[in-house]
Formats: sequence, structure tokens, C-alpha cells
Amino acid sequence: MIQYHRLEANEINRALFNNFIRRQRVTKCWRQEQGQWVIKDDPFIDDWSEEDYQTLIACLQNTAAAGGFVCGAFYDGVLKGFASVEAGLFGGENRYLDLSSIHVSEDMRGHGLGKALFGAAKEWAKAHGGAKLYISAHSAVESQAFYKAMGCVEAQWYHAGHVQAEPYDCQLECQL
Repeated sequence: MIQYHRLEANEINRALFNNFIRRQRVTKCWRQEQGQWVIKDDPFIDDWSEEDYQTLIACLQNTAAAGGFVCGAFYDGVLKGFASVEAGLFGGENRYLDLSSIHVSEDMRGHGLGKALFGAAKEWAKAHGGAKLYISAHSAVESQAFYKAMGCVEAQWYHAGHVQAEPYDCQLECQL
């Protein structure tokens, strides 16, 4: 049985991710070319290094400590998914809150964890004054299919920092 609970900064450490499998085999990605979205072959394996885990842990701890939302999905007491939403509103009248991460362990994808985590993130964001979630999302076809199923569309306003940090991400929003 999957259990979901909000994580506090002091619960977020390297051991929490010991059985989390980030690995994602990507074959096709969405790319914007001449103002049109097209699917391109771009095969690679997306995975996290130890340095990536340390950065992730620091970011999630900061999100939780700053009053944001970090939620974990646990199967038999082991972390198998998580989502985070930053605390600060941005984007003017769009009233965005940033869905800074949502990941499901490779061995648990397709079991509804992502949908439940996304729903929890939307609920939290709405309760904290957001009108829309903002997502700088992985461009893999499978990732984009998930976001589309969650009701996401291309963002009306692009966050320059996200675009600069991840130029191949798709900038999305989801009405709350």
C-alpha cells in the first residue's frame, strides 16, 4: 500500500533515496523549431549522479524549511516518489507557484503515484494562494504525456531562470 506524507527538512537526507531509481530511458523528446513543437529522436539515459542527489537533497531541504511543500510517496516504508512546490508566488497576474520537482522511481511508474503527487501539489498550491502551477518539465515524450494528462498546457509566461537553467525543458502551467 502506498502512503503519502509531507516531509520536513530534517527528514530529507541521502538515506531516504537509497531505494529510489531515477533512471529514465529517453528515446524521443519535444523540441521547438521555428515556433512549432515537434518530436525529435534524442536517445539518452537520464539518471542522477551522487552530486545530483546532494543538490536535490539541499534543494528539497530548503523548500521544506522555507515553507514550501515536499511530499513523499512510500511503498512498504521506502520512498518511491516525491513532489515539491516552492513557497513564493511569481509571474504577476498568473499567480504561479513552482512545481520544482515530481519524480517516481523507475520500478513504480505507471501505478498512479505521479498522479496522486501531482494532485497533492495542486491542492497545496491552491490553498497557498496560487492560481496555477508552473512546471519546467522534462521534454521526453513520456513525461509530456503525463503532464498533458494532468491538464497542463504551455505556459502563458516563461520563467527566464528556468529557461536558462534547462533550455530543452517544456515550460508548462496547470490551472488550479
